[in-house]
Amino acid sequence: LEKGPFSPADLTAMIEKREMREVTLYGQKVVARAWLDADFKQSLLQDGNSALVSMGIEPGDAKLVVVENTASEHNVVVCTLCSCYPTYLLGRPPAWYKSRSYRARMPREPRQVLLEFGTAVPDDVSVRVHDSTADCRYLVLPLRPSNTQGW
Repeated sequence: LEKGPFSPADLTAMIEKREMREVTLYGQKVVARAWLDADFKQSLLQDGNSALVSMGIEPGDAKLVVVENTASEHNVVVCTLCSCYPTYLLGRPPAWYKSRSYRARMPREPRQVLLEFGTAVPDDVSVRVHDSTADCRYLVLPLRPSNTQGW
């Protein structure tokens, strides 16, 4: 209400802007930069929104929390209430992310769900589940593949 009426033209502009951002898929650029630039990686882990702004990426209204996979911890994201997803970074969410089964099972049995997706997490690696909300989105910074050093 404070911003005034929302017209059909406003909606069209918002959709077009979102679709253009989805084509860019900023997530891969953010991850690659974090792998190559230790200072940026630290900034990204401390304040995801500010790090995105430093790259010229508009992060939107939700807080972006970036969590890092390590040799001892594997992170996974779910939105148990709906399907909150950082579309401006990763594009549209896959159908399974929005499914009731994924949203219900991932918090209770993450290792089994990951295994069904083909990801076997070793017993000595902890699995941490993050619940996304309308106010907070998560991005998992994957481990950099070992054979990509020097790229």
